[in-house]
Amino acid sequence: MSVLSVETLFSGYGDIGVINGVNLSLNPGEFLGVFGHNGMGKSTLLKTIVGLIPVKSGEICLEGGIVTRSSVAARAHAGLGYVPQGRQIYPKLTGRENLQVAALGARRLKNDVDLIVALLPRIGGLLDRLGGVMSGGEQQILALGRCLISQPKVILLDEPTEGIQPSIREEIVEALKAVREKHAISMILVEQNVDFLKSLSDRIILLQKGQVISEITDPSTIDAEQFDLV
Repeated sequence: MSVLSVETLFSGYGDIGVINGVNLSLNPGEFLGVFGHNGMGKSTLLKTIVGLIPVKSGEICLEGGIVTRSSVAARAHAGLGYVPQGRQIYPKLTGRENLQVAALGARRLKNDVDLIVALLPRIGGLLDRLGGVMSGGEQQILALGRCLISQPKVILLDEPTEGIQPSIREEIVEALKAVREKHAISMILVEQNVDFLKSLSDRIILLQKGQVISEITDPSTIDAEQFDLV
């Protein structure tokens, strides 16, 4: 059974439709990549699944339970994690305080911060630094740790390499591989860096004008120029 499924999903902003009949499923422990041009609905798709944008029609199921009309908080407590584009960490809080706030919101214990440091060692050096002075890559790793502290079953990750230097990009790849190996978390990964997607995804779908127009079951065969994404 799929851990997450989306059936004939339509959503958008007011009267403007953006997601137009998307169907997708995510298997336990699977990383599903999503790419396409800017403005094709990738981020809107994730925001709809997590509950930030209302569904016009269609259905969203998490572990067999319908969450289409559930609140963002209810979906989070059911096991849906979200790392938004831009990270959105608290700039005036330290790394430790960012994690503690996440632990409080997820009704976890403060010592769960130590578990996150064990899983993502780079965070250990960020605990006493303010979020606002961290690099983009450091903020991204902290945002991932903040999401993981709630022990999600599914993570929606939006444009994690945006504005990040290549060395940190590779570190994020290794961190996500470690997370999957140790916790069997499933993930939908929205990204425009094709090499990043290829290194992590089991399958990749191409989104165009709010619709899934193709699926690649062997990401190693992808040529970025084939989809005019470079």
